[in-house]
Amino acid sequence: MKKQIKAAMVASLALAPLAMAQQVATAVAAMESGAVDAGSEAAAAAAGPMATVEVATRRTRSSVALKGDEIQKILPGTNPLKALQTLPGVSFQTADPWGNNEQNLSLFVHGFSGQQLGYTMDGVPLGDQQYGNYNGLSPQRAVISENVRGVVLSSGAGDLATASTSNLGGTIETFSSDPLAERNVAVQQTLGSHKTSRTFLRYDSGKIGDASVYVSAMHHEARAWDFHGRQGGDQLNAKFVNDNATGRLTVFFNYSDKIEPNEDSTVHSATEKYQPYTRPFLYPDFQAALDYLSPAGATPPAEGNNYRNYYSDAQREDYLGYVKYDWNINDSTTWSNQVYYHYDDGVGVVAGPIGVAGLPALFAVYYPNQNLKQVFGNSGYATRTTEYRINRTGWLSTLRTEIGDHTLQGGLWFEKNDSQAYRRWYALDVDNPSSPYDRPENPLITQYGSEIDNKVVQLHLQDEWRVRPGLVLQGGFKSSLQFARGMMPVQPKVGAIAGGSRALPEGDIDTKKWFLPQLGARWDITASDQAFVNVQKNMRQFVTYGGGGASPWSLASQSAFDLFKSTAKPETSVTFEGGLRSSRSFSAGPLTGFDGQVSVYHVNFKDRLLTISPTPVISSIIGGNPVLANVGNVKIDGIDLSGTFHFGRTFSFYDAVSYNRSKYEDNYLNGAATVPTAGKNIPGSPQWMNKFVASLNLGGVEVQLTGDYVGKRYATYTNDLSVSSYFLMGLGVSGKLPFLDGTWVKNARYRLNVTNLADRRGDLNVVVGAADKTYNTFPIAPRQGFLTLMADFR
Repeated sequence: MKKQIKAAMVASLALAPLAMAQQVATAVAAMESGAVDAGSEAAAAAAGPMATVEVATRRTRSSVALKGDEIQKILPGTNPLKALQTLPGVSFQTADPWGNNEQNLSLFVHGFSGQQLGYTMDGVPLGDQQYGNYNGLSPQRAVISENVRGVVLSSGAGDLATASTSNLGGTIETFSSDPLAERNVAVQQTLGSHKTSRTFLRYDSGKIGDASVYVSAMHHEARAWDFHGRQGGDQLNAKFVNDNATGRLTVFFNYSDKIEPNEDSTVHSATEKYQPYTRPFLYPDFQAALDYLSPAGATPPAEGNNYRNYYSDAQREDYLGYVKYDWNINDSTTWSNQVYYHYDDGVGVVAGPIGVAGLPALFAVYYPNQNLKQVFGNSGYATRTTEYRINRTGWLSTLRTEIGDHTLQGGLWFEKNDSQAYRRWYALDVDNPSSPYDRPENPLITQYGSEIDNKVVQLHLQDEWRVRPGLVLQGGFKSSLQFARGMMPVQPKVGAIAGGSRALPEGDIDTKKWFLPQLGARWDITASDQAFVNVQKNMRQFVTYGGGGASPWSLASQSAFDLFKSTAKPETSVTFEGGLRSSRSFSAGPLTGFDGQVSVYHVNFKDRLLTISPTPVISSIIGGNPVLANVGNVKIDGIDLSGTFHFGRTFSFYDAVSYNRSKYEDNYLNGAATVPTAGKNIPGSPQWMNKFVASLNLGGVEVQLTGDYVGKRYATYTNDLSVSSYFLMGLGVSGKLPFLDGTWVKNARYRLNVTNLADRRGDLNVVVGAADKTYNTFPIAPRQGFLTLMADFR
């Protein structure tokens, strides 16, 4: 009966023959538990289906997965989050083809933004993925993309055990691959557009008794497509596994040193007559930068707020490691304990003109009645940094046991995080101009400095009851507690922060929610059809970041903080979801099978907080205290309908259509008037999306054509402005190079990828931060091509 249940759970959008369904379900379940052997997984893949786009797991909620090989088919080295854009209900955009640039990344799942989801890697929490990192790091910085075993998206609500304080709208779990069972050296090289060079190396020791280990390195270099910005960095991974009857010990280490060139978004409003497709930086042509400004340091008046900066980039250095032991106490009981540590040293850098609106007033606060051009090095430019530090340690403990027809699970997550954020300004010397790839030194101004100590405790308890064969009920709850204390060692001078702040707030905020329940069920209607239903309540803890963002410690005054502390409520959501999965084989001529899934959902989202820009220009170099507005409730309704038609092992076609309606239910006050947001759609999130993947396998050569349609998106909270829909296609061709195989070389192969195949133009992602009249956009990148060669050496 267990085999029948597993087979029924597989139903989904899988580009896989139905005969392989049970293997796929078992592989995904093992991926989630961390018990997969990479050697057996590779062997299954070699004997398995042509491709796998989506796989349903054995959960009572809508949960889908992508295996590592399918992620690499999109583009070798791609961000696991970008790979999810092929799944229904997911809208993902960023400036580079790998999805690595975090500054302009946009992610929506069922109307929830990326900062309202939960993220983990091998169970380790990755924070809420804000560009101004304060409690985590991105998945591609946590593990080398080529070492990703798979990624699982729970689009409605995540598991109770998920270590996250932000998972209002679901979770994204990334899993690293295990060492191979046999000794191997893997080599992979990617070359392509804009001087791309990505080198990946991995050594696997193979089994040595019960133990195995791999060590891996990656070096990435590329130029931004619209200016001379360098994207790249170095990354190291190492993983050790010792697995025997007593238990499983896992040790993982990651080092990442990453640089991404930031893009400037284009400002759109009725007053902006100049609205260019791109705003490229002037670096490294320093003479052109000098000629660009007037003698007083002013930008060309005709360009308005769409002026050009000299350079900008994001530098991130991360150390991440964990030790995990799964102890098999007896045949029915396992106790898992995992400790982790993460240290991040990061900086966001912008070198821009000193004469743009607001900066002369800011600098005059610190250098009154002085020649500001001379103060900042006589170039007419100044360098602004936001300097981050994260130092966090955590512990996860989960006990699972089977008692009759019940599987009980209880767990604890504890984390202590010390984070910092400092805003500083540096001179840009006309005789010795700085580089965007070096950390500035000797600041002229430290505008503010924030240090926040945060402790998180999360408890959960659940019971999975096998009522009868084919019917499972699951119920439980979690408790989420946060104890945060924020201090400002460096306060801004009066006039140094937009919004009139005299002092950034300090103080404690403790948030406790003891009962967040979950109830769900799975019903195997037949061996080929399954129904699921789930209802779950979640909460997003307050952001613990000082100096910016939707954080209480970024408010304009101590009194505003105190009022927020006494009256504000954390955002909460109650998600109802249900659906049907089916996996069937046919003998209808060329059509041999169909996998499909339909899911519907309804969300009651309470106490939605909006971050309103403190300046007329949403993305402003000046910065300042945002306005945090509670717009009350949001109602979210939607449906995902998806299916895959299989035509033997030669051809398969996957298509996913999704509709989402997310509307504010209340207006809000901006201090002077009522802003009419009631009945308006959540901006940035499309109502309609459609994705397809067509795969053709001919003589060992696989051709894959992908399509991504994203509908119209509103660009303001009152919906007075919007951006048009777009449709992008991608092409992938892969195959073996058997003439290279020999005694030492195995599995030689190639992969050709083309992004934006039709070379479309338009607005890729929209930056929202105003009630009306203005918004920012980033453009669609042009067509780009990449060739990857790879082989194993044994």
